Amino acid sequence: MNPFAEAAPLVDPEEFRTWILEEDENLLIVNKPGWLVCHPSKNGPLSSLAGVVRLHTGADKLHLVARLDRETSGLVIFAKRPAVARKFQMAIQNRIVTKSYLAVLDGELRESQRVDRSIGRRPEGLVHVKSEVREGRGTQAATTLFEPLAWGGGHSLCRVRPETGRKHQIRVHAEWIGHRVTGDKIYGPDESLYLEFIERGWTERLEAMLPLKRQALHCHRYVFEFPEGPREFVAPLAEDLRRFCEDVIGAADSVRVSDALGSGPIGG
Repeated sequence: MNPFAEAAPLVDPEEFRTWILEEDENLLIVNKPGWLVCHPSKNGPLSSLAGVVRLHTGADKLHLVARLDRETSGLVIFAKRPAVARKFQMAIQNRIVTKSYLAVLDGELRESQRVDRSIGRRPEGLVHVKSEVREGRGTQAATTLFEPLAWGGGHSLCRVRPETGRKHQIRVHAEWIGHRVTGDKIYGPDESLYLEFIERGWTERLEAMLPLKRQALHCHRYVFEFPEGPREFVAPLAEDLRRFCEDVIGAADSVRVSDALGSGPIGG
């Protein structure tokens, strides 16, 4: 089954256990796949990450420290107690956390780029949720660092460090530098693909225009700089993006890529 073509499948509780990176009495750290929503849905507890986590822990209430879009894979942090949730959420609010993503971008980006451009909701267009780089009223300052790790086959694997936390920030800035996030239906080659996907699912036109069935964005690392010492969490690159890197970019010998992926070199 292609989980991006129709309603996403229900989570297999046994498979879910393989997504758990760390668990103790305070936290549950999960490496979320790119086809699953975080928040509860009408299709029951196994249709969302929050639902299956609640079943796994048996807790009446859990606290989602920071969410990810459905199509973004990677680190999701659940706190089991309100005080723990508050501690991590305040760290994010007070910017004592470093967050980095891995992203596959269209085109071969060979030098690091730091984008310091304000973002605002686009006033017109087919897709109302789309933002853009612009100045003036209603915009927010945004800064993103793109660091290429490997390139080839018309694509680049990059470490991306958003220094601010604006909605769609990485995708907007990637579009602005001319290296869109691969597989992005909103900020990719034609925004009408997003509307087509919402209405009809995965179609032949999407297959022809997008090399991946979801946006190639993965939340890879958090480092919380607490006064008592740092807490770091790392999620290895999702398997679908790893396969794409192996098949298209072919960067098996790159030490920097091995370090970024967190679980050995691609192709290794």
